[in-house]
Order: sequence, then C-alpha cells, then structure tokens
Amino acid sequence: MQSQGKSSYEQKRPFFYGWYIVGVGVVTQIASAFSLSSTLSVFLKPITEDLGVSRGVFSLLRTGEILVSAVIAHLIGPLIDRHDGRWLITIGAVVASAGYLLLSQVQEFWQFFLLRCSLVTVGDTLMGSLVVNVIISRWFIRKRGRAIAIANLGTGIAKVSMPLFAASLFVWVGWRQTWAVFGILALVLAVGPAIAFIRTCPEDMGLHPDGAPIPRQTGISPGREARLSATQRQALAADVMWSRAEALRTQAFWLLVITFGIASVGIGGLNLHVFAFVTDIGYPPIMAATFMSVIALSQLVFTLLWGLLAERVDIRKAAVVQFLIQALGLTLAINSRQLLYVYAGFFLYGIGLGGSFVLREVIWANYYGRLSLGTVRGMGTFLTQVFAASGAPFFGFLFDATGSYFISFTFFAIALLVSAILIMLVRPPKKPASGNGPVKKD
Repeated sequence: MQSQGKSSYEQKRPFFYGWYIVGVGVVTQIASAFSLSSTLSVFLKPITEDLGVSRGVFSLLRTGEILVSAVIAHLIGPLIDRHDGRWLITIGAVVASAGYLLLSQVQEFWQFFLLRCSLVTVGDTLMGSLVVNVIISRWFIRKRGRAIAIANLGTGIAKVSMPLFAASLFVWVGWRQTWAVFGILALVLAVGPAIAFIRTCPEDMGLHPDGAPIPRQTGISPGREARLSATQRQALAADVMWSRAEALRTQAFWLLVITFGIASVGIGGLNLHVFAFVTDIGYPPIMAATFMSVIALSQLVFTLLWGLLAERVDIRKAAVVQFLIQALGLTLAINSRQLLYVYAGFFLYGIGLGGSFVLREVIWANYYGRLSLGTVRGMGTFLTQVFAASGAPFFGFLFDATGSYFISFTFFAIALLVSAILIMLVRPPKKPASGNGPVKKD
C-alpha cells in the first residue's frame, strides 16, 4: 500500500537540511557571476579602448583565467572530498573580493590581466560551481537533478540582471568603480551563508541523502528504491571510491570530457563576445545588454525543468535535446539581422545553455558517485577547461582577421551537433574488479 501514498515518516519528517545547502548554492552562484564571461563582455569595448588593446589580445584574458581555473579545480577536487567545503567557499569569497577591489585601481592592461588571472580566478574557483555542485550531489540522489537545477538558478538570476546592472553602474561610476562594487557584494553574499549553513555531507549530521529514513548503503528505503528510474539506480550503484588513475582508465571519463569540452569552446567565446556582436550588427549598448539578459532569462526559466527531466529520462537523451536546442537557436541568431529573430535565436540558445550547466553536473555525479566526486569532477573540469580556454581568443582573433563573428559562431553550432552525437556513446563506468568496491557504512 505504500506505493499509493506517502509513508507516515514522509508525512511527519522535518524539513531536509540539504535544501539549506541548495539555498546557499543559489547566493554563492550569484556571487560567482561577477567574474563570468557574460559580465566581462559588458566591459570589452570600454576596457579595450581605455587601455589600448585589441579584442583578440583582450580575449587572451579569458584563456588565462580558464587555464588557471582548470589547474585550481584539479587541485581542490580532492580537498572537497576530504575537508569542509564551507571554508573553501569562505576563503574563495575573500580572495575574489580583494581582486575585484584592486581591479578598480588598474592603469595598464597587464595589471588587469594579472589580477583577473590570480586573485579573481582563484577566489571564484574556490567558491564557485565545482565546490557547490559536488557538495549538493552528496546531499541528494533521488532529487539530485532538481537540487542542482535550483542552485544553478543563482547563475541564471545573476545573468538576467548582471548585464543591465553592470552597464548602469558603468554609466554611473565608471568601469573601475563598478569592479569595487562587485567586490563588496561578493563578500556579503558568500561568506556569511557559507559559514552558517554549509556542511559537507548528510552523514556528518546523522542524515542520509534526500532525507531517507533508513540507514542503508544507498540511504533509500525499499519502497522508494523500487520507484527509482534507471538513471537513479545507476547513481546508487556508482557510490564507490574512484582513484584518479581508475577514472582515467574509463571510456566514460574521456567521452564526457570531450563532449562537454568542445561545447565549452563555443560557450566561452560567445559569452565574452555576444555583447560586441550585437552592437556590431547595429544595435545600441543598452539593447545589447538586453540580448544578454534574454539568454539569461531563458536559461533561468528552464533550468528547473532540465533538472526534473534529468530525474525522469536517460540523462544522455536529455543532453542530446539540450545540445540540439542550443545549435538551433545559435543558427537562427547569426543568420538574421531582424530584431525579433535575433531575440528568438538567443532565447532558444539560452534554453539549451541552462540544460548544459545542470545536465553535465548530474551525469558526472550519477556515473561516478558521491564518495570521490570531488577528485573525479576536479580532474574532469581541468581537462574540459583546457578546451574552453581556446574559445575566447578563437572568437577574438577570427574577428580581428575577418571583421566578423560569423565563422566562429558557425563553428560553435557545428561543435554542438558533434556533442549531441558523442553524448549518446557514453556508458556508465564500471569499477575495476581489483578496486575498493562499495563502501559500507557503519
């Protein structure tokens, strides 16, 4: 009879603490948005003009930032598995805030480059999505898709408001003091909530993933386990320890890296150059900021739907749909100069982009489990970011050579189609027989 309604425990149980973790994830993602390419793109023209650099040279900034972030992600991955994530987030917020405040004082492009690639990037990586999503993945299995999606709403909220907010601040106080404001806001948003609420895993508080009442290895009651989807069963089976060497020997690891890596090349490039692209085709800066907000708005509106979809269907099929929607939207946007069609194209692109940020986190967690996710995800992020590092300069230098973004945007659309094919080749990895096997809880 349990399948016909909620058990007495489900009706009486208290609010699951994991949702506080998700709430902190929302505000932390907002704080991290100050360093995003989409935010930086608002400053591309004024900084290149003020500091005397080309768009291609300016784009190398994103390459440096991404490579530094990749290295830091690789190093902190094991730290997330072994230590309290709240202190990583706190330290990151303090370091990033210091970097933003110093950006307000730069007079040369090399100074701007150095600060962004050191303090800002290091701090943002420590408090950013890698740490937050790994922690959330430990707290949820059955509701992992929606939990990660809700946390990523923070990025969507920031992207909707950030272009207009940054552009307005720029007009009011100038681009230098805008960075100082960002520094103060990042500190306020991240430090207090992280210290107060972040806990590394439910077991630290005598709880189990999703608030499950029965202390089994999976943390899921028999009745619920019978109702899990195939993808969620894979997630339960994946709760084993993986070393870096073991993960590197799995085909799934490399297919995921390549699939999301080649898509990241275009995401990094478009995020930095979309503002300039829209102004280049004849629209004023404020309207260009609204195009960025349209991408962010569609990403925000559909993020939770992608999370729910990830819990109900084969995660690979959901990713195929996401890549195809992105490619369709991008194709529409770059092949028209009519306002309505450009808006519609970027709206579709944003829908797919929202899925990208959710589905890639869910599939890594589902395939490699909770116990060593920081180690595996950190290594995967490092390699994926190596791909992404080429995106911004690829778009920038192609523009310098051709005077147009058409070729680089077209390559991005093709890369998304390739990713849609590759993701279907991924199969859940199997732990080597000589490995540690499932870890039993006392």
